[in-house]
Amino acid sequence: MWLPNTTDDAIGGVRVARVRRRGTAATALLALLLAAAGCGPVAARQPADLRAGYDSLDGPLTVWPARGSLTGDAATRAEITAAVRGWRSPVDDRAHLPSSGILFAGQVAGAPLALVAADVPGESASWLLQLGRHGDRWRVDHASEYTDPGYLVYSDVLPVRLPDGRRYLTSARVQRLLGPDGRALASTDGLTEPVAVPPCQAVELTATLRPTRSLPRGRAADRFLDLGTATAAPRYPLVRDESGAGKRALAGLDTCVLGGDTGPFGSVPRRNGDGPRPRSVPASWPVEKIAVRSLGQVALGDGEPGDLEQLSWESATGTMTAVVYRPADGGTPVVSAADRSTTLQAYRLPVPGQTLAVLSWRANRDTSFAAPPAAALLLDRPGLVVVPQPDRPLTFSLAAPEKTWYRSVGG
Repeated sequence: MWLPNTTDDAIGGVRVARVRRRGTAATALLALLLAAAGCGPVAARQPADLRAGYDSLDGPLTVWPARGSLTGDAATRAEITAAVRGWRSPVDDRAHLPSSGILFAGQVAGAPLALVAADVPGESASWLLQLGRHGDRWRVDHASEYTDPGYLVYSDVLPVRLPDGRRYLTSARVQRLLGPDGRALASTDGLTEPVAVPPCQAVELTATLRPTRSLPRGRAADRFLDLGTATAAPRYPLVRDESGAGKRALAGLDTCVLGGDTGPFGSVPRRNGDGPRPRSVPASWPVEKIAVRSLGQVALGDGEPGDLEQLSWESATGTMTAVVYRPADGGTPVVSAADRSTTLQAYRLPVPGQTLAVLSWRANRDTSFAAPPAAALLLDRPGLVVVPQPDRPLTFSLAAPEKTWYRSVGG
């Protein structure tokens, strides 16, 4: 039985196919464990140490074979396993070793390096753990969470932080990886040469994928954005950019500002039943489909009108939006915090000298917008209203034939 665009795994003796949707993974059980004499419990067959490589297949192709000169060394695998066993996520969950694997272990630029795809069931998440050797022990130096639900190993390009620059570990599906300058990157054991990536600027990578069972024709241009080397753990710096719209949308924007606690990508904290998780990846962190559309122009004081844009993107928790103000004089753009995508959007925009409230919607003849009498409208046009941020809450409404949406700003 074959499901199109799937990757077959063997985990704990069970054959499964994980259907790849936009980089997410849905698990379809293709075989059941049958109790039989002499078979024993699954747990008894689970290895004590991390496997070398990852047991995932795309047809006959092993997607993540063991890479690096140290993966064949049993003592090294045991030491790396001990370090991963002792690691904890920001919410104190641990990796499930039987469904994790060492993707790379070897000497890089004169120093030992290990990269582990760690499955953390308590968070339904996958983590890329980067380990180095310190004295006589391996230690997790950096941990990035792959926020798109599913498994990290269904990506084809993984970022690596090293003192000599950004490197990328590529899967066996990758024939060629182009760096930000459009030049093909040389690689050894799947790990590329160093790449000059700015700390706070998005740059584009393009992978060429070979034909496989899930991609019979391969893929000529699988695009990603690296959000910069200053991306703070546990945020994951690579964002899918299939259409190239993300590169255009982020042109001239500081990704460190975008990813900050008050910026679009970092402003919606992840929550659980006990409240916010400030050390976890924000719920607003981008996964793919970053895009921008023009909302219009806004003049601040006596200055020339600047451009007001709406930024949108997909996160692991749904579609997010924000607004960007680009001054007419080419000065530093100003961004709002994220707002979950809804029919009537509301943003707080801290432009120099004042703070604005921006409300936007998709205007059509079936909807009517109403502002309270106390609102001092700086801009009022179909689909866009801008007012000074009021000192007390003011409620705006957008009415359609069968429903009305309300948003309050200020206070």
